[in-house]
Amino acid sequence: MGIDSRPVLVSHPTGNANVSAVVSALHERELLAAFYTCFVWRPESALARITPRQLRSVLERRARVQLDDRFVRTRPSRELIRNFLIRAVKKHLITAEGSPFSIDGVYRDLDQFVARSLHQYPSVRALYAYEDGALHQFRKAAKLGIHRIYDLPIGYWRVNRNISMEESDLQPAWKGTLNALADSDAKCALKDEEISLADTIVVASQFTRSTLDFFPEPKHSVVVIPYGVPAPTPTPRELTSQKAPLRVLYVGSLTQRKGISYLFAAIESLGPAATLTVLGRKVGSSQALDAACATHRWLESLPHREVLALMREHDVLVFPSLFEGFGLVIGEALSQGLPVITTPHTGGPDILREGQDGFIVPIRDAEAISARLLELHQDREKLKAMSDSAREHAGQLAWDGYKTRIANAVRDAIGLG
Repeated sequence: MGIDSRPVLVSHPTGNANVSAVVSALHERELLAAFYTCFVWRPESALARITPRQLRSVLERRARVQLDDRFVRTRPSRELIRNFLIRAVKKHLITAEGSPFSIDGVYRDLDQFVARSLHQYPSVRALYAYEDGALHQFRKAAKLGIHRIYDLPIGYWRVNRNISMEESDLQPAWKGTLNALADSDAKCALKDEEISLADTIVVASQFTRSTLDFFPEPKHSVVVIPYGVPAPTPTPRELTSQKAPLRVLYVGSLTQRKGISYLFAAIESLGPAATLTVLGRKVGSSQALDAACATHRWLESLPHREVLALMREHDVLVFPSLFEGFGLVIGEALSQGLPVITTPHTGGPDILREGQDGFIVPIRDAEAISARLLELHQDREKLKAMSDSAREHAGQLAWDGYKTRIANAVRDAIGLG
């Protein structure tokens, strides 16, 4: 199929792992007309060779999508300025929703750029766009009769707000980390309009699908496609001794939306039976969070390959999220032979086998987390068996399967069967 006749445009400002899989899936099947993003980093370029190492490590995160230049359209200015302001500690210039250099401003700008560009693609039959970055192109596409595919990577905002309001009452010391409470009513109304304009909605978990039941209008065309998992590590884990503390890991942003206070409480109750490493950037402001990070091993950020290496140094991942779209770290942990303890409000139930390679515990339940950790600490044979099971299961959850299902869903949406 020639480029001019390919039927789908995809847009996303940053191009993370799941976006990369969507773009790759459509390109490999000659469905992708173009991918719109802020910028794509090419490690083999002359610019990459002369870029300072510290800056290069940041830009390499944008190297996941590698396409021929014919298929890429970029809009770099705002995102580059935003990253500069972050590193120049000028965060006051990027926090307001209305700021042109906020993440909202970056999403809006790219969305408007796509909308203005639609006339260049007379053969396009579908737009594939993401939450907060679809509104303007969907408005125009609706007038042109172009199918709108909306990828919702996290649950519906009303559920997030309700959970956050409950949590601010239950755990007031952690309220400052709940950024969902900061979203304006106007921003949330635009999210609702995006959903209303969508013809097909793609989500990664049954939990995300369930949150759409709270959308005021019925949305029937919702497709659930769990994300893929990296290739499993080839090296099985060794049996460890009960005399050593259980090495517990958390990976994710440090916010109460992810239930981290319950993890800290669970670890505290175990005393010397467990040690905790937390990897992630702090969200908002909380003295309770600062104190917890000072008590345990805290790493703010690592390159992805080092995250996987860190997983191999631990015994179990705890991901106690209260509100999630999926949680890519769940699959990444499985691929490194790390059993996972998580909640029903993640993609855990979609890919974990209860008691074989992980446990599903209720949200807000430090005692349940503690009980499962103690079980693994006291039974290292079971820990080893679950680790082996996790590696084996990860091999069945590869990104190739996700790509096939995404491509089929897009073909079905636009009538290519």
